[in-house]
Amino acid sequence: MIGKLKILPMLALFAVLFSFTASEPIKITWEMLKDVNFSDKWSDEFQAYYAVPTFGNNIKRFDGKEIQIRGYIIPIDIVEGYYVLSANPYSQCFFCGQAGPESVMEVQMKKEYTDLRIDQIITYKGKLRLNRDDIYQLNYILEDAEIVSR
Repeated sequence: MIGKLKILPMLALFAVLFSFTASEPIKITWEMLKDVNFSDKWSDEFQAYYAVPTFGNNIKRFDGKEIQIRGYIIPIDIVEGYYVLSANPYSQCFFCGQAGPESVMEVQMKKEYTDLRIDQIITYKGKLRLNRDDIYQLNYILEDAEIVSR
């Protein structure tokens, strides 16, 4: 009986430690990414206005967190490994109509995938980074992205 009493606290500690290391990514949707407003800002470099995002509190809480999201892959530059995940398929004019900067996400992959094709529906997981300042990147960036399912 005394041996069992010593094991129980160790099992409880193991269960608590395991729950912290095996956390699941937060599943987010494109609808959740609409929690953003844009204002125009002048760029002397480009001699044009560009949209600067102000992220809402609902999306700011995911910044730096591991998330999971499903969308349509759009290879922009396969040589450089530059891919975009979109709420809408490219074949249906992914950036037309109601689509905006909140409907696309830059995907920075953890490893190279050589078999990705345009408009393939993919679920990724990775760390979400909100980009407000770098005009050369999209507003939503998925770092260390890995494919969960196709």
